[in-house]
Amino acid sequence: MAGVRCGDDVSEYLSQNPQLAQWIESFRGYCESSKQWSARREFILRNMEAFPTVKPGTCSSSLDRLLSLSMVWANHVFLGCSYPQAVMDKIKDMGEGIAVQDPPVHKTTRDGITARGKRSAPDDGDPEGCVKRSRTEADGRPSGRVAARSAIQKSGPPPQAPAEQQPFFNRLYKAVAWKLVSAGGFGPNLDHFEILRSCVESCKQTVTCVFVPLKDIAGLPAGRTQKDGHVCEIRCQTVYMGTGYGRDEAAAKAMASKEALKVFQGRKVTVKICRRRYRGREVEDLVLLDELPRTQGFPPALSYPFQDEPQDEGPDC
Repeated sequence: MAGVRCGDDVSEYLSQNPQLAQWIESFRGYCESSKQWSARREFILRNMEAFPTVKPGTCSSSLDRLLSLSMVWANHVFLGCSYPQAVMDKIKDMGEGIAVQDPPVHKTTRDGITARGKRSAPDDGDPEGCVKRSRTEADGRPSGRVAARSAIQKSGPPPQAPAEQQPFFNRLYKAVAWKLVSAGGFGPNLDHFEILRSCVESCKQTVTCVFVPLKDIAGLPAGRTQKDGHVCEIRCQTVYMGTGYGRDEAAAKAMASKEALKVFQGRKVTVKICRRRYRGREVEDLVLLDELPRTQGFPPALSYPFQDEPQDEGPDC
């Protein structure tokens, strides 16, 4: 936005444009501090001219992209998140001239990650922001002596896990609710994954997508085992949110995201321990549920973050 040069100018400009101020305020994340939101708000206003189709009060793919870039920039500045170099160069140019008061200093360990609460940055080949895990990584398989030591432990989430996870998903519920309101409500024409990803990142976490070719899934009816396609499972903080099928990974991810957002249509969401099938056996899994009665079981799990038993594969080298 021309003429916006610092935080004071932004506040003055918005005071003179109350409708714009009300519209821009709808994009504030539920858990954003005043300092974080002030900086990201300035980022959005400064760069609106670079997206000519962005109009106040109107939803568009350009607006979604601008909001996503603003969140990426804020995550980098305030949380120290890293992204592909092309994305880093872009947000650096877009954020030039924005003064952040007392910016945090991010310290890393020798391996470049914090020892606790580590976050995975998106791969260079996955610019959409979800963490893609291979089947082996997604299974959470321990290796070597770790596997032998954990063999005596019980697989599954600890009993206190739902209570520990619930506060985060309460925040996420509010973030998704506001996002859907600004998008005109839940519908088939939304970019469901982008909405889910941006809301999760606004709550300082990351969406995890696991993809498996349909032909590799055992136990399907004979007529379906020959069909092409992929299945996608979406989790956040080890909690299962949705499964989707599509002709390719992008389509499967879109369908899984749509299923995940359906859970947020009720009055609240609840994290519970439920029984699911994983590799032909029953396991306990963390699942995000709404208030609606469930008449059928869950899709088989594609990943299992609580795997504590040794695998029949050889030890990792």
